[in-house]
Amino acid sequence: MMTREDLIAYGLSFEDTFRDAPFRDQNWQLVRFMPGIGNSGGGKSAAKAFLWTYERDGYLNINVKVDPAWRDMWRQTYASVIPGYHLNKEHWNTVIIDGSIPDEDIKRMIAESYDLVSDSPTKRIYEAVKRIPRGYVATYGQVAEMAGDKKMARAVGNALHKNPDPDGIPCYRVVNSKGELAGEFAFGGAGAQARILEADGIEVVDGRVDLKKYGMKQLY
Repeated sequence: MMTREDLIAYGLSFEDTFRDAPFRDQNWQLVRFMPGIGNSGGGKSAAKAFLWTYERDGYLNINVKVDPAWRDMWRQTYASVIPGYHLNKEHWNTVIIDGSIPDEDIKRMIAESYDLVSDSPTKRIYEAVKRIPRGYVATYGQVAEMAGDKKMARAVGNALHKNPDPDGIPCYRVVNSKGELAGEFAFGGAGAQARILEADGIEVVDGRVDLKKYGMKQLY
């Protein structure tokens, strides 16, 4: 089970973050995001908190920001995820660290919170993928360009492998520059990507999609 220091260390692993204890009560320890903080070190009052840690009722708790579309999924999946304590309950969840939630899912919630407050490349990648229409595919390079930086095609692959919402973010519509599918699709294993694409009306031949026929062109 993760300790407070483990959680804070994970929060600090993201770019442009710092630890803060803004209240007189030292029980509250936050991790905030501030663009360029690593270079300037100033203007911290404008920083945005994405991870709150505190002890309550004998347990360590964290507050994390959450997209309303995923908020209830987390609350329904784990009894220890409840509406945000002392925060807007539509946009924040409280996670009770009681050993009932796998560390990887706790990290996933913290990462999602960071993405929401930072407008990170990962968030922009997910928004770009959502714009791929049914019946079309896009390459990693195209998604990177839609997300604002055509040089981050590798980051696209990393982000999609950690897709927090496969139903809402259709990562199966992303292929490589030759139209080839992933050998082991992250959300279903071998053959899953082909089956889902075919359900979209896209023909897959020998693990490849014809980009001339199905590739997204100037639609973005």
